[in-house]
Amino acid sequence: MTQTNTTHTDTMSTGKTVLVTGGTGKTGRRTAARLRELGVKTRAASRSGETPFDWADRTTWQAALDGVDAVYIVPLDSSPSPTPAFVEQAVASGVRRLVLLSARGVDVPGYFGPFYENGGPHAEGEAAVRASGASWTILRPGWFAQNFSEGVFLDGVRAGELALPTGGGAAAFVDADDIAAVAVAALTEDGHDGEVYELSGPRALGIADVLDEIAKVTGTRAAYVPVEEAAFRAGLVAQGLPEDEAAIWTDGMKPIRTSQEAPVTDGVRRALGRPPRDIADFVRDAAAAGAWS
Repeated sequence: MTQTNTTHTDTMSTGKTVLVTGGTGKTGRRTAARLRELGVKTRAASRSGETPFDWADRTTWQAALDGVDAVYIVPLDSSPSPTPAFVEQAVASGVRRLVLLSARGVDVPGYFGPFYENGGPHAEGEAAVRASGASWTILRPGWFAQNFSEGVFLDGVRAGELALPTGGGAAAFVDADDIAAVAVAALTEDGHDGEVYELSGPRALGIADVLDEIAKVTGTRAAYVPVEEAAFRAGLVAQGLPEDEAAIWTDGMKPIRTSQEAPVTDGVRRALGRPPRDIADFVRDAAAAGAWS
């Protein structure tokens, strides 16, 4: 099923309200911005945003949900997940459409290591929206291209050396702008109910390949340095990260190292009727915005 941008939405036409959790994050702020460009009444919710919302403080949930018709859920990566309780409260408050940001590999045992055994918090969230009684759509993106421009890889790129335990593996890095575009379509258009969109970029690249793409535009190339998992984890702990979080980040690199993130998926095309943005498009826009200046 292919959707196009010509579909006018029930949310837009009737002046309904969309809540975006994680409203200051990579996909949340892009989703909120796109909704507002379409004239959709939007609440961008986060701990520090315009609409107070804290996954760890349930007393903040109801005010954010009051009068809301659809929600983009950017979940908390913790187990047990608070997403099921939030979904239940959202539906009880009158929400009729849920779009959940999940993750690629959530249905593959061992994909992200022990922390995500049996799918972890993302699987809990998926089960909750499926059973909610509301219309739902699930987004399963792989590793974000924006990790190189505003995420965990940025410091290494700027410093000129990116050391990761990803070996010679590859990933079809997905642009967060594509994730937001799919989220907006699912929130505002008919035809996305019950869909699970596996989201990737149009081609697989190793870490060194992405750094080459950045160098083509910026003129400065950061070196990719493969490191062992144990050394990487120890380095994170030395920087002050708790042992369990360091282990989660290290395990999270495994799908790149094993190239499980390499297959190109059709979710963007199915949802939007166009191919996903290429890494070159992402690099051009990120460089123009001063990401690596």
